Amino acid sequence: MTVTVLTPDRLGTAHIAAWKALQQATPALASPFLSPQFTLAVGRQRPTARVAVLSEGSVPVGFFPYEHHRLGLGLPIGSGLCDVQGLVHVPGLEWDVRALLQGCGLRLWRYDHLVADQGPFDAGVVHRSASPVIDLTSGYEAYARDLHGRSPARVRQLRAKERRLTRSLGETSLVFEEAAPERLDTLMRWKSAQYRAKGQVDLFAKPSVVALLHGLMRTRSAACTGTLSTLYAGDRPVAMHFGLRSGRVLQYWFPAYDPEAARFSPGILLLLLMAEAAAARGIERVDLGKGDERYKQEMKTGTLPLGEGWVAVGTLPSTLRHTLMTSGQRVRAMVAGSPALRRIALRAVNTRRSAVG
Repeated sequence: MTVTVLTPDRLGTAHIAAWKALQQATPALASPFLSPQFTLAVGRQRPTARVAVLSEGSVPVGFFPYEHHRLGLGLPIGSGLCDVQGLVHVPGLEWDVRALLQGCGLRLWRYDHLVADQGPFDAGVVHRSASPVIDLTSGYEAYARDLHGRSPARVRQLRAKERRLTRSLGETSLVFEEAAPERLDTLMRWKSAQYRAKGQVDLFAKPSVVALLHGLMRTRSAACTGTLSTLYAGDRPVAMHFGLRSGRVLQYWFPAYDPEAARFSPGILLLLLMAEAAAARGIERVDLGKGDERYKQEMKTGTLPLGEGWVAVGTLPSTLRHTLMTSGQRVRAMVAGSPALRRIALRAVNTRRSAVG
């Protein structure tokens, strides 16, 4: 097996076709985050983006998208934004971690959303978690019946809120796929306000993240299509979501809502309408993304396993890198435990991101 490293812009049409075929052969790899289009979009914003092409003879058998940082540190492609990570490969492929990392010029690859059944990468998992999902393989009506059977009081509450929303602001309607880029700007403005109100880092203070989402909104492929969905009450947008979809999967990514409509739970109403529209388009799974938020636990039908950890070449520099990363985790834990330090850190991060883009 040979490993050839390319920047995403050097991927040819044959590479992209082979990558898509490998995804189609393995349902577990169907996420649009693992698509060549996502890697191409990230590559236009991040010069650290790379793709390792694994080949047997002249035949590609695997594609490993990653980011190459200083001191041989590797991170997942779209690090900080990517909710599904791993190697896209032919079924049953075996690979040697040391040879792959050396071929990539890496001493360590760290991941936090590793998809299941990743062979040698699994050996580096230090923490396991799960991504809540909505299973739509039997259609939306079957899901709705299941949801009502599990949480009848919650379903009645949501229906009552939708009726109140209609009476207050107008008849509700869904646009599953918005075309106007200014709608995406509205979503990011709402989301930025939400991040700051919760004391979280504002991802959209960084222009490259804004540019990435606009680029993905223009992406149209069977493996990855940027999808902006809007719930309207009358002519007024009250909730929006931007995510990625493939033929099988809708990745739930950036939801936001108008704070003035919060009492109607418009975000959850939008999610249910999106699930219905997705099922009508043949989508089999809505992946809600890792997290223990109440609405994810209420809406899910199951989970997909994810792993967090690292794999390394066993040399002193990688050991040092691991030590530095572990120390960084301790610092972050200390900051998270102190409201005062947290406010200072968030102000510094948001100011820096606004300045450097």
